[in-house]
Parts: sequence; C-alpha cells; structure tokens
Amino acid sequence: MIAQVTSFPLSNAARIAAALLFFMAPLAASQAATFSDTIAQRTLACTACHGQQGRAGPDGYYPRLAGKPAGYLYNQLINFREGRRHYDLMTGLIDPLTESYLLEIAQHFAALDVPYSAPAPVKVSPQALRRGEQLALKGDASRQLPACVQCHGQTLTGVQPATPGLLGLPRDYINGQLGAWQTGQRRAIAPDCMASIAKRLSADDLASVSGWLASQPLPVSTRPSSALPAALPMDCGSAPVPMGPRP
Repeated sequence: MIAQVTSFPLSNAARIAAALLFFMAPLAASQAATFSDTIAQRTLACTACHGQQGRAGPDGYYPRLAGKPAGYLYNQLINFREGRRHYDLMTGLIDPLTESYLLEIAQHFAALDVPYSAPAPVKVSPQALRRGEQLALKGDASRQLPACVQCHGQTLTGVQPATPGLLGLPRDYINGQLGAWQTGQRRAIAPDCMASIAKRLSADDLASVSGWLASQPLPVSTRPSSALPAALPMDCGSAPVPMGPRP
C-alpha cells in the first residue's frame, strides 16, 4: 500500500500534508477528546518534529524552540518563507500564515521554560577542545573572529531580543548550520554577520568550536540575557529586525 501511494507524483503541498498526517495521527487520536483552541494545541504541528513543548527532536536534526528569544524564532520563520533558509516542509507550513500569527508562534515557544537534556557525549581531542574554548570565549583577532560570547551572551544562552543560545545543541546541528552559512545555504538579512564569521573558520576551527559548544553543561539559568554588556563587535542585519508585520 505504501508503494502504491508514493508512486504517484505529489505536489509540495501534498507531501507536506502526508508528512503531517504521518506525524500527527497518533497524537491527534490520543488528544481528540481534549482538543482546545489554544496556541499550544495549534502548534502541535511544530512539536511533531521539534519535540514535546519544542524541547528538540530526538534525532538532533530539529533544534530546540523552547526558551529561545522570540525575535530570533520570528526571524527564522520569516527567513524560511523568504528563501534565506531552505526546507520545503517548513516553508509549506508557514506560507499560508500571516506575520502576526508567526509572531504569536514565536512568542509562545519563547515563553516556555522547560528543562534541557544533558549534552550527548562528544569525541573531541583535548587540543580541539582548547581551540574551541578559545574561539568561543576569546575569539581570534588575527583572523577577525569575534568570540561567540560577544554576541551570544556571557553564558552562551542567547540575548534578547533576537540572538539565540548556543548551548544544548547537538554537534551535528551546529556543524550543519555553520556549514550552511559557509556555502550560502543559510543566510540572514544583510549585513549577514554569521556568514562572514563562518567563512573565516577553517574546517578544523569549525569542528573545534562545535565540539566545545556541544560538550558544555547548561548553566543553572538557561534564559537569554536581557542585554549585552558591550556593543556588538560587528554589524549584524538580523539583530535589530523588528518583531512584527513588515511593509
């Protein structure tokens, strides 16, 4: 039966609908009797991939949404819709939604304060860990690489209103995103500071910083900082993007 169904050519919309039915059918069946028209209920399509309450998908491919700054989450939804990020399932889900509703989704997940899982074991050499720590905490002036903490906060848990945390992410996900910035598969509004930084990283430095970040324990408070202690080290187009409908 599966072979018969998948042998027909499907549009993007049909593939998205089929995927949602696959993920959501068991959950919908268990909750049909308790349905309520709340934002938590309406975002079950998100948690089917991103984990219960947006805690992250179990495979490490779908990142955590819970507790990230609302501005960051909103900007990423807009980036998917406007082609700066690429994933057909995400694009198909958000295309029909208004920007005010995308903001409501972002604010919902940003408000969730749920525990992180312990970091998965990471195989990194002591030398690579030392280099990763240097890049994360001090940067490398000789290569015009600012420290991660200069933008993502001293505890690396993000900064309001639009900078995400870097801890609690799987190494493969961090590698994938830095690689996507290097190749132009992921972009942000110009000036794209992360693309500039990623392209200055050697392959060894990229592996070192991702390994160090992925191996760090979470601090007691995982909430984003309210502000940075100093100005950003470089212009960043996505940081000041307003959260709200655009002209």
